[in-house]
Amino acid sequence: MRRSRGMAWGTSAVLLLSGLVGGTTVAAADPGETPTPTPTYGPITLSAEESQRLCAEVLPKLIARREKLATRINGGADVKGSVAWLKARAVKQRAKGHEKVATQLEKRAERRAGRLEQLGKIKGELEAFKTKHCQVVK
Repeated sequence: MRRSRGMAWGTSAVLLLSGLVGGTTVAAADPGETPTPTPTYGPITLSAEESQRLCAEVLPKLIARREKLATRINGGADVKGSVAWLKARAVKQRAKGHEKVATQLEKRAERRAGRLEQLGKIKGELEAFKTKHCQVVK
């Protein structure tokens, strides 16, 4: 099955942003491996130019991308990639006698609908980052 590159990109960008400011580290481990201790680093200090670029260019792109994904997922049956579109395809496949394909499409629609919760969390994190770190200093 194909995974949404947009969702992965948005999620990794949010983790990067929170890691830059919060000083957290993100580590992925193989389930069969014993985790090795990850060194903890202090927060990264950004220059004024870097901070301005982050708030003026990167953050608005991430917010727009998140909105675009949420709009697509919530779209009607005519919007390619939406939950309704996947369900309509499943109905068509079931009518043709392709039960296995219809079941796969329904499962994909359920997973995609579950992404809305993730996108809601991402929206909150992006907005919190914006209010905390992108305020104009007078």
